[in-house]
Amino acid sequence: MRYPAELVAPFAKDLTDFGFESLNTAEEVTETIENSAGTVLVVVNSVCGCAAANARPAAKMAIQNDKKPSKITTVFAGVDMEATAKAREFMVPYPPSSPSMALFKDGELVHFIERMEIEGRTAESIAMNLVAAFDKHC
Repeated sequence: MRYPAELVAPFAKDLTDFGFESLNTAEEVTETIENSAGTVLVVVNSVCGCAAANARPAAKMAIQNDKKPSKITTVFAGVDMEATAKAREFMVPYPPSSPSMALFKDGELVHFIERMEIEGRTAESIAMNLVAAFDKHC
């Protein structure tokens, strides 16, 4: 099901206003992941409550770390259908999950946070998980 873009605009803006680049096409996702030197964070955004309460705040907290990805990006599940599907191809072997967060280094998936690791956890604990991955890979 595709959500109307105007309905989810505030949820998307929550990340893009914080410097996350919105990837809206499959081509943008491929170009970003395959051709970016260094590290790329891809946040699969969602309309669910755990995205609002936990995932988006955690992503914004984590990128304030001294070590952070070279590029911070987002796709929106239920809106950017092709971009999300393409991003999820790069996230195999993990099943489709939204919200979720993936860290790539030189095009290779090196860290992944699934929805089940977001639901019921605080934004602070999720941010700490990301920061540990940034410290290791960035």
